[in-house]
Amino acid sequence: MTQDQWTTVADVASAVCLLGGAFLAFAAGVGALRFPDLLARMHAGTKPQVLGLALVLIGLALRLRSGGAVWALVLVAVFQMLTAPVAAHMVGRAGYRTGKVRSDLLVVDELTSDQARAQVRDQGRPDDDDPRD
Repeated sequence: MTQDQWTTVADVASAVCLLGGAFLAFAAGVGALRFPDLLARMHAGTKPQVLGLALVLIGLALRLRSGGAVWALVLVAVFQMLTAPVAAHMVGRAGYRTGKVRSDLLVVDELTSDQARAQVRDQGRPDDDDPRD
């Protein structure tokens, strides 16, 4: 294949990735607005959003084709993949502790038993932050 043909293939692949990423990001936004409970919204805000961003970044890398720009896009993807699961975990845990999670929809609920064990364990201990001790 000639250089012009490779450029055309890369441009078409870039367009496909950009459109697919835009669709997934749109679906994540719609899901975050329309899903009924916190955990479903959290899922919609993380899974398709991260994949959509990855597709957009791949499309940009195929389109830009310069070393510095591609490495910057790789860094954006790595940081997004590192922070999105942690943020979702913290949102889910905070929602669970504040009673925003519907327990009737949970198939497995290990956090309730873990919290009960921790509460029983901590009842006999003095509070380390209490200056009166």
